[in-house]
Amino acid sequence: MSAPRIAVVGSVNMDLLTATERLPAPGETILGSAFAATPGGKGANQAVAAARAGGRVTFIGAVGSDTFALELRQTLVEAEVDTTHLREVDGPSGIATITVDAAGQNSIVVIPGANSALTDLEPADLEAIAAADVLLCQLEIPVATVLAAAAHAAAHDTVVMLNPSPAQPLSPELIELVDVLVVNETEAAQLGPDVTHAVPHLVTTLGGSGAEYTNPDGAAVHADAPAAQVVDTTGAGDAFAGALAVSWMRGPEAALPFATAAGALATTRRGASTSSPTRTDIEAALRP
Repeated sequence: MSAPRIAVVGSVNMDLLTATERLPAPGETILGSAFAATPGGKGANQAVAAARAGGRVTFIGAVGSDTFALELRQTLVEAEVDTTHLREVDGPSGIATITVDAAGQNSIVVIPGANSALTDLEPADLEAIAAADVLLCQLEIPVATVLAAAAHAAAHDTVVMLNPSPAQPLSPELIELVDVLVVNETEAAQLGPDVTHAVPHLVTTLGGSGAEYTNPDGAAVHADAPAAQVVDTTGAGDAFAGALAVSWMRGPEAALPFATAAGALATTRRGASTSSPTRTDIEAALRP
């Protein structure tokens, strides 16, 4: 079977990662133990994750004209993501400041930068979306762009998969276009049942407890997470989403364990896109 075609419309950031014993309280200064600057952004993370999981991935996004841009682009290229539709705009690239504690928990602040300039989709972008099996989006770019991408995908029978992060109110127009909503427990609570019950397919990640799939009829599938030595949870949700997009056409019963294994493996390594496992790693984790 040929590799599924995934179009990702989303953000790309440079992640400024600090390791600490614990997360600081408001107004508190503490000492950190390590620092690294690594490519990230939910869109780019999910694109890399999908490519490593075996998809043919096209990324539609924007970098700035700063020194981060070359490394951000190169990271996608090295993961064999098609960057033909990655545009460059004047100004800074997006960045995210991430603090990770000794237990692997994190706090994140995102500054959109060039991602805010992704306000339109060019004809070539729309062609890539129409040609894909799955469109994967998040909410670190203008919501109007996500809506336009989803509308074009729906008109061409491309599955619309949305990871609504960072969580924010979703318009009825966008909800109606979503085929698969991918949320964690916090996002599900923030969006509320009126949203989570309105989509055909709901996938909820449950951290170390795995993930659950439900449809409007109440049918549910649960997948346990493989045992993992957690180092850093940053990017685990993105690894899950990318792997889910790649495996979705096989059906939820097959896709959920595959994505759950990818998310668990991502917690064993530091970084965001750099922590995503390969298809070989995922399949090995699923063997009895």
